[in-house]
Amino acid sequence: MKIIHIINSLESGGAEKLLLETLPYYNNSGIQADLLVLKDVDCPFMTALKAAECCSIYSLGKHSVYNPITIFKIIPFLKKYDIAHVHLFPTQYWVVLAKLFSFSKIKLVLTEHNTTNPRKENYFLRNIDRFFYRFYDKVVCVSEEILNTFQKYTRLEKTKFIKIENGINLNEIYKATPYLKSEISSLWKDQDILLIQVSRFSKQKDQKTVINALKFLPKEVKLLLVGDGVLRKSCENLVQKLDLNGRVIFMGLRMDIPQLLKTADISILSSNWEGFGLVAVESMAAGKPFVASNVPGMSDIVKGGGILFEKGNIKELVFFIEKLINNQSYYNEIANACKTKSKQYDIQFMEEKHLELYKKLLNK
Repeated sequence: MKIIHIINSLESGGAEKLLLETLPYYNNSGIQADLLVLKDVDCPFMTALKAAECCSIYSLGKHSVYNPITIFKIIPFLKKYDIAHVHLFPTQYWVVLAKLFSFSKIKLVLTEHNTTNPRKENYFLRNIDRFFYRFYDKVVCVSEEILNTFQKYTRLEKTKFIKIENGINLNEIYKATPYLKSEISSLWKDQDILLIQVSRFSKQKDQKTVINALKFLPKEVKLLLVGDGVLRKSCENLVQKLDLNGRVIFMGLRMDIPQLLKTADISILSSNWEGFGLVAVESMAAGKPFVASNVPGMSDIVKGGGILFEKGNIKELVFFIEKLINNQSYYNEIANACKTKSKQYDIQFMEEKHLELYKKLLNK
């Protein structure tokens, strides 16, 4: 069995992190699973995957992922593999067109990582989108909500879709050693209360709600924002405007997320929407309270474990943070519930379901 995963790049994101963690497992399971990125970007995830030496990694160059010439560069790879497992737009379009132009018999699998996409709001693009979904042999949805949403959106038979929830390497979180808070910043004390949000700075995420909440919290409460993206500068400007410079650190892209989550006292994920928040599971597995906005793609993961607050509701977020800070028994209750809930999302469960799907497609 020869599988090739195809994605825009390995820059930061949940889909990218999944590939970093799952490709070594697939190859250890006795199948060949390789990676093709449309754009060669020097980034931490790519560096880590190369260092693992677990698979072949191919790149189509430095050009934009939206360049249609990409279609013809993909074609040779479709002749070498049994299944192409595709992630994200526009890769999901280019791979279908490459298959049509080459008359390839390769099986196509697409993973839907989010509950929505911008094309759904445009009548013309919506119909184009529906056309492309028809050519996938299976669409993997990382939650029941995504499955129901896209089955309705595409108007395809429900048998076209399968739910396979994402997972994380729990052992990597468990064995991580926290830093001293004073190691992160010489201005911080180890008795300070540390909040953390790990996410891209994008329209999907909502770091500004957390930043705004900080101004209503005691001065010993500090905030780590981990990640990068187009809206980072806007968030940095907000921190300056609110005079929170000494209390907020922008850490950029990091590969030591488990250690940082273990260092923090409370983990937060303020989002406008989600598909399946991997960082939610990582945060809960770290054994610290996790607080997230109550949006599609997040509520099912967090219920029974962490705390949900109304999207964008600064006052409610402040209320829960203060309750965790001031009530040790409540803090311990939520922390223990989070760790217990996270055990449902061991990455091995997800990987086994993917392998089962691949085998069924080839036997078919």
